[in-house]
Amino acid sequence: MIRARVLVEGRVEGEIGSGLVALVGVGLNDTPQDAAYLAEKTANLRIFSDDAGKMNLSLLDLTLAGGHGLPPGALVVSQFTLYGDARKGRRPGFDQAARPETAAALYEEYIAALRLLGVYVQTGVFQAHMTVELSNDGPVTLLLDSSKLF
Repeated sequence: MIRARVLVEGRVEGEIGSGLVALVGVGLNDTPQDAAYLAEKTANLRIFSDDAGKMNLSLLDLTLAGGHGLPPGALVVSQFTLYGDARKGRRPGFDQAARPETAAALYEEYIAALRLLGVYVQTGVFQAHMTVELSNDGPVTLLLDSSKLF
């Protein structure tokens, strides 16, 4: 059974079995070290239930366990709108989002770092209009920030 997938122009670009969807926004001050830190955090964060129902397993644990059908892993989707600042007015501002050239490079570094850690990774298409479909089982939704502001 498909747990998450991303489509571009009606065509499936990436899909995973169990795992997580990582919506990735890149900020003006982000660095390759931030991408590596977030990849390590993403891969090792214990947010999946073990046999006792306790949040005790990481994405790497799921990847190592495998499964039937689509492999477990991470579906990584670029999402600059995460940097939308809606505190003033009625239209969000994106002044704190990195320029596309910088954002694309750091997005790719994050993906490469996840793969180096052993995570099965599927992606969307950077700057494309995408449809993301997911089955949010739990649900568990977390914000990860390399600046550690929250």
